[in-house]
Amino acid sequence: MVGGGIAGLMAAITCAEEGAAVTLHEAHSALGGRGRATAPPHVAHDGSHVFYADGPHWRWLAERGLAGPLGRPPARAALRAGFRSDGGFRRGVPAGFLRMVAHRNRPAPVDRDFLGWAAERYGERATRAAANAISVVTYDADTGRLSAAFVWELLHRVFAPAVPAVRWPIGGWQAVIDRTAARARELGVRIELESRVAEVGGRPTIVATELASARRLLGDDTLRWESGDCVLLDLAVREHRRDAFIVFDLDEGGFHECYSAQDPTIAPRGEALFQLDMPVRAGETTAQARLRLEGLADVALPGWRERVTWQRKGRAKDRTGALDLPGHTWRDRPAIDRGGDVFLAGDMVAAPGMRGEIAMNSALHAARLALRSARGTRPARRTQA
Repeated sequence: MVGGGIAGLMAAITCAEEGAAVTLHEAHSALGGRGRATAPPHVAHDGSHVFYADGPHWRWLAERGLAGPLGRPPARAALRAGFRSDGGFRRGVPAGFLRMVAHRNRPAPVDRDFLGWAAERYGERATRAAANAISVVTYDADTGRLSAAFVWELLHRVFAPAVPAVRWPIGGWQAVIDRTAARARELGVRIELESRVAEVGGRPTIVATELASARRLLGDDTLRWESGDCVLLDLAVREHRRDAFIVFDLDEGGFHECYSAQDPTIAPRGEALFQLDMPVRAGETTAQARLRLEGLADVALPGWRERVTWQRKGRAKDRTGALDLPGHTWRDRPAIDRGGDVFLAGDMVAAPGMRGEIAMNSALHAARLALRSARGTRPARRTQA
């Protein structure tokens, strides 16, 4: 196993549960990959991190008790959830946006861009608002250019009028990773930290790294796919009742969320912890994108500059999950089975889901393929998740 993020750990456990001897190599000094969080007292992830409980990845975690205790935002948080529209905080959205969300059973084409297809049916204003709202998942400043089918599915997973599937584990993803790593060790997985693998071969191997790292390791220049680009801002501020809980930015595609409302363990008493992001536009500098992100913070957290107690800035480029352009689906991404007993897991490979779910779902499938290979029962042709 190459890579000790959530995908590598899940694949390692799946193989170890079937009796396989597993060695996991992690190049860094700690496990977790992009799921790692900062150390207390301010526990922040590398961008917005939540789980959705409507897929196989969550069932896998829950069945093993790895999801752990869950937080829940207080009822009053709903009063401070809304949208940035026309420069201000709003509770409502364009009527066309609501019609879009209501039409979840309408099929969307793979081979058309979302903006062109949806604008014909719901109007350009509503379509641009929807594209910006779902940028929380794509991390892309021009989500309208992506496949209509791809964006349509994301839109209805996030905004569907149903019981919310979002889950916030107490302690965040870091707590889930810690439990998952402990389970791997209990099952006998040998974990080697600061162990950089230079080549693979000789035994079934799962490469569970960023796609760029897998490309270098395997010497395969075809391991490329579209991904997002955004600037990040993590803030802890002294609490104020005016502060917004969640803000979807219909104007510019940003996103704001309070994580301490549902999990007070991640910030000191009297402080609230927020994570914000803003997709970077084509030709825009990091500084320019950050100014726009601070504009979103001004709307969501009035007077935050005078109340800030801790902050962290960053940028995530080409490492925020797969984006499908018109004419492509998840099945067209780099295949999990690379041949020669090498299998790929990650958030830009051929598996369903959104962002980190892609990595987890691909890890489970890669583990099944690796087990078949080790037992000499590999299928005759390549398979995908």
